Amino acid sequence: MKKILKYGLLSTVALMSFSCGNDFLEDPALTNTASLTSAQFEQAAALDPEVTGALMSGVYSLTFTTGTGGTSGHDDFGMKSYDVFSDMLSGDMALSQSVYGWYRASITEFGAPQDFTFGDNRQVWRYYYRIVRGCNEVIDGLGGMDATPENAENKAIMGQAKALRAHSYFYLAQFYQKEYNADEAILPIYRTAVDRNGPKVSAKEIYDLMEQDLTDAISLLQGFTRDNKTQINQDVAKALYAYVLGARGTDYAKAYNMASAAIASYPVMAGAEVTGGFNNVATPGWMWGVDLNQEIDLGLVSWWGQMDYYSYSYPAYGDLKAIDASLFAQIPSDDIRKGQFLNNTAFAQHLMPLFKFYDSDRVHQGTSTTVKADYVYMRVAEMHLLAAEMAAFNSNDGAARTHLKNLVGTRVPSASYIDGLSGQALKDEIYLQTRIELWGEGRSYLAMKRNQATTTRGANHLSFVGEAIPYNDERMTFEIPEGEIQFNPFISQQNQ
Repeated sequence: MKKILKYGLLSTVALMSFSCGNDFLEDPALTNTASLTSAQFEQAAALDPEVTGALMSGVYSLTFTTGTGGTSGHDDFGMKSYDVFSDMLSGDMALSQSVYGWYRASITEFGAPQDFTFGDNRQVWRYYYRIVRGCNEVIDGLGGMDATPENAENKAIMGQAKALRAHSYFYLAQFYQKEYNADEAILPIYRTAVDRNGPKVSAKEIYDLMEQDLTDAISLLQGFTRDNKTQINQDVAKALYAYVLGARGTDYAKAYNMASAAIASYPVMAGAEVTGGFNNVATPGWMWGVDLNQEIDLGLVSWWGQMDYYSYSYPAYGDLKAIDASLFAQIPSDDIRKGQFLNNTAFAQHLMPLFKFYDSDRVHQGTSTTVKADYVYMRVAEMHLLAAEMAAFNSNDGAARTHLKNLVGTRVPSASYIDGLSGQALKDEIYLQTRIELWGEGRSYLAMKRNQATTTRGANHLSFVGEAIPYNDERMTFEIPEGEIQFNPFISQQNQ
C-alpha cells in the first residue's frame, strides 16, 4: 500500500480530470508527465518501470477516492459507490429508513434510470470512463494495445491496466444495457488516451475488447507476485474474465474454467470470519481489496460512511440500509449468515448488517471520523458461486453441486440437501446462495441479470413494496447522461 500512496496520490488529481462528454474533450494535465510526448513517455517507461507504476497506482487510487464520479455527493466514493447503487436497484438492499435522502429518489425510487437528467447517470458514466482513460494512459505509455513490454515489471503493469479497463467496460455494459444483445449499440469505446468523443458501438465490440484485454492480462500477469491486494493479479483477471463470459452467455464452459482457476490460491472465509466485520484486507479469503488507513484519510464520504452503524456514518444517524425482508426469510435458521443481521423487530435497525460489516471498535457512531476498516473488492466465495452457476448453465450439474457445497458446507451444519438438486432447482439454489452470501457486496445485480430473474421487494422497503421487477425492466439500467448527449456530437446524432 505504501507504494500506491507514494506514487498513486500524486497522479490522482490529474486523473480526476478524465471523463467523456465535455470534460473528455479537454487535454488532461498529467502530473509529472505533462511535458512528455507519447514517445518520450514510452521510452522513460521502458527505462524505469516506476514511471508507469506511478501512473497505474494513480488509477488504482481512483477506485477509492471521493468525487471520482465528478460530484461532491456523499454517495460518490469510487468503486464501492456502485456496489450500493446496484444492490439497491436489484432490491436485495432495502433503504428501510431515510433521514438525509441519499439514494431514495434517484436509486430506490428509480429516478435516475427513468430520467437522463438525474446526476447519478452522469456519475456512473464519468467514474468508469475515468478509469478507462487512466488505463489507456498506462497502456499507451507501454507501447499501445498490441505491444508486449520486455521488462517483467512493465508486463505486469500492462496486464493490470488491461484487466482494470475490462472491469470498467464490464460495469458500463451492465449498467447501460438491459441484457446482452450483440447487435445493440450501447457505449462509446476508447482504446487509446488520445481518443475523444465517439459513437456508441455494438455490445459485441465492447465485449470483444473485454475478452481481448483479459486474455492479454492473464498472459502478462503470469508469474507476477503483487505487492498488495490493491493490485490485480492473474487470479483476479481470471475471475473478471469469468464474469464477462457469464454476462455474455456464449461460453459457459470457458467461464467455468476461469472461475475454477481463480479459486486455487485462496481459502473460503469461514467460522468467525463470516461475522467478523469484513474490515481487514489481510483476510485470506479476500482476493482483491484496499488497505485503508490514516494517510488515505477517508471519512463520512465512503462506503463505510454509508453502510456501517459502528462508524461516523449515515446509518449511525438514521439512514438505514437492511437486507430485503423476503430474502432474509429464506436464510435457514441454522445458517451462520443469518447472524450477520440484527433480527429484532423492536428496533428500527431490524435486518441491518450489524454483524457482517462493522468497524473493529464496534462503537455506535464510531470512535473516529477517519475510516480505518478496509474495502473488499472481490472474495473467493463469489468464485465458488460463479463456478457453480456456470457449470449449471453448461448442464454440468455434478461440478455445480461440488462448488456449491464447498461454500454452503461452511455456512450450515449440513449441505447434503444439495446432492438432490439438479436442473432449474439447482440453478435457483445457486442464485439464492449468491444473493445471501454476497449481500451488500454489489453482486446481486449482476446475478439477477445473468439469471434473468425477477425480484419482489419485501415489506421493509420504503417504496414499491410487493412489486415484481424483472431484470430487464427499464428501471434496472441507467440512461446515457444528459451531458454526454449534449457534448458528444456522435451520440447526439445517434439519439435524433
